[in-house]
Amino acid sequence: MKKSGKKLLGGLEYVGLLALIIAFWQIASNAGIINPLTLPSPATIVDTFLSLIKKGTLQQNLLISSRRVLSGYAIAAVSAVVLGVLMGLSKHFKKLTDLIVQILKPIPPISWIPLVILWFGIGEEGKIFLIFIGGFFTILVNVVDGIRRIDPKLVELSNAMVVPKLKYVFRVVIPYALPNIFTGLRVGLGQCWMCVVAAELVASSTGLGYMIMYARQFGQTDVVIVGMLMIGIIGKIMDSILMAVEKRVIRWK
Repeated sequence: MKKSGKKLLGGLEYVGLLALIIAFWQIASNAGIINPLTLPSPATIVDTFLSLIKKGTLQQNLLISSRRVLSGYAIAAVSAVVLGVLMGLSKHFKKLTDLIVQILKPIPPISWIPLVILWFGIGEEGKIFLIFIGGFFTILVNVVDGIRRIDPKLVELSNAMVVPKLKYVFRVVIPYALPNIFTGLRVGLGQCWMCVVAAELVASSTGLGYMIMYARQFGQTDVVIVGMLMIGIIGKIMDSILMAVEKRVIRWK
């Protein structure tokens, strides 16, 4: 009961703080302190949100962006975990690949846009590739770091018991590295959502990123804010789902 009571109190505190910020924002807007062209009032944003829902524009763009993010994220997660395990287990393989990874890792996803257009044209593949780039390196670094942290005693014990390689990977390496892997997956998911706007700059006419950039050109700040909030909210929901999965998979954490 005490634990549930603390959770309830914490939730009420968050809601109360959010309500206070929105109330102050609305009062400042009504008083003319805040320019409605640069920062519309909460009431205006709610009206815009409902209007976009009624037209179906928001749902359509949200579904398209979500599909792109999940596609790029899935490819990034699988490839980064596989490559990370290989790099973590084999010093020779890590030595071969580390220089390439260290050179490519700092390059912002938006810098890839000219090459993406040349390689993939203006289709969906280019957008998914940019989102993939956004999440791949973050996940990869965390996977490698998690494997490098494996207790040497476990490695020695596995060698002494002559544990088969695949069994060693799936029964020892991956379970031990799971906390780091999930950290990488969660941060990588956030990076993928951050890249969706850049990805939808590539000759796109759909998606939340396109909706935001199109509204910016016409000075529709309220639409821009609605699009930004939707990215944040959906990103948070997906992160919470990953966190719940993590708690079930790593109950000892």
